[in-house]
Amino acid sequence: MKKKQVILLHLLYWLFFIYYQFRFAFVLKESNVELQSYILSYSFLLVNLLTFYANYFIFMPWVYKKQKMYAIIGGIISIFLFFGLLRYSIEEMLFPILFGFRNYHEKTTLVYYFYDNVFFGYTTIFVATLIWLLNNALKTEREKRKLIEEHKNSQLQALKTQINPHFIFNTLNNIYSLVYQNSDKALPAIEELGQLLRYSTKDLEKDFITLDKEIGYLDSLIELEKLRIKNPELLIVEKKLSHPKLNISPMLLVPFVENAFKHGDFRNKGFDMKISDNNKVLHFYLLNFKKEKMKDSVSGIGIENVRKRLEILYPKKYELNMIETETNFTVDLKIDLKNEEN
Repeated sequence: MKKKQVILLHLLYWLFFIYYQFRFAFVLKESNVELQSYILSYSFLLVNLLTFYANYFIFMPWVYKKQKMYAIIGGIISIFLFFGLLRYSIEEMLFPILFGFRNYHEKTTLVYYFYDNVFFGYTTIFVATLIWLLNNALKTEREKRKLIEEHKNSQLQALKTQINPHFIFNTLNNIYSLVYQNSDKALPAIEELGQLLRYSTKDLEKDFITLDKEIGYLDSLIELEKLRIKNPELLIVEKKLSHPKLNISPMLLVPFVENAFKHGDFRNKGFDMKISDNNKVLHFYLLNFKKEKMKDSVSGIGIENVRKRLEILYPKKYELNMIETETNFTVDLKIDLKNEEN
């Protein structure tokens, strides 16, 4: 419950209380009774006001903190005693001195007085307790959601920092191979890597980037990998984007392409990658051929990180199917990016 809503509940209760209380004073016509009735109405309002906020700010927090039966019983008795003693002090001790009258008859016993004031005080005490419990429950829920969100954010940041070193490690391996072969492709490869690092250092810390930027990562990565492949024309990339400014978590698609280049057979084969966003649903499809006699699974830390991030960021809004056979590996990912546009 927001602060404004809590204040509104308080105001509504006191408006109702004032109307209900002074309504009876207005209908009394005798002049000698009317002034006394007004004074008693104001004193009753004051007692209820002080009791309400004593219960709200002192008794209820204490009872909730203890969460013991003795605290609950003691809190109930204490707040009703507070109401009775406060009203008795004002109307039965102070008023006779100031105005020459009291509210109850002189012969009224204290036992009856406090018993009778349980009836007069329970409404205000009950409402104060109810509002405090409601506000506290919603406050606890907000704090719980905040902790969950902070935990998710810390998880995501950890997962993204795992992806970046993994990506750099794979790329440096490729460049090392080119340098070792004294290839003239080494310098362009270093330039492409520099561009990719500029992308990652600038955007990786962000929660979301635009879809065209994420695909820009893929384009740079593919161009870098083409430098070491004999038949780059076999890398088939099909892109049909109608909503390039949709938001997506950074480095979400890159691990799949990294995985394809790491485990794929590119001697006389390539891969087939298709990206579309019809109806603001991202569809990423990637088919690559596995290296011969490859025994281990093609999935690794990067793929597992993507799974975790998808579950955190897009629960019930994504569909990921990965099919691995003896000869190829297929990724079919769909993410509903509706309401994710800048």
